[in-house]
Amino acid sequence: MSEGDTAESWSAGAQVVSFPGPFPRAAPQVSFHRDELRIILNLYGRMVAEGEWRDYTIDFTREKAVFSIHRRTSERPLYRIEKDPRLARRQGAYAVIAETGRILKRGHDLAQVLRVLEKPLRVV
Repeated sequence: MSEGDTAESWSAGAQVVSFPGPFPRAAPQVSFHRDELRIILNLYGRMVAEGEWRDYTIDFTREKAVFSIHRRTSERPLYRIEKDPRLARRQGAYAVIAETGRILKRGHDLAQVLRVLEKPLRVV
């Protein structure tokens, strides 16, 4: 608006842009629920206590949620626990994937899928 323009003349030619709310909506993300995180972190805590794992990362995207397990912070993840709701009806929403990209186990029940990461008991 220049000095000669009045507020009425400037606003008369302006277009009004409206949004559905105060801010545009962000795309929904897939995430782990509290019970799912409890199951994952229980396993993670046991493996950290045994000295097998040391670090983890969590990624949330529109397509899937990924919990990555690292032996060391600077290395690639040893395992990835993925939740992909698009596969829930067919193969199961949960998968454990090795560092090489091989799918170790896939299924509908997270606790059952994570059993592939548990160490077998040894006789002492």
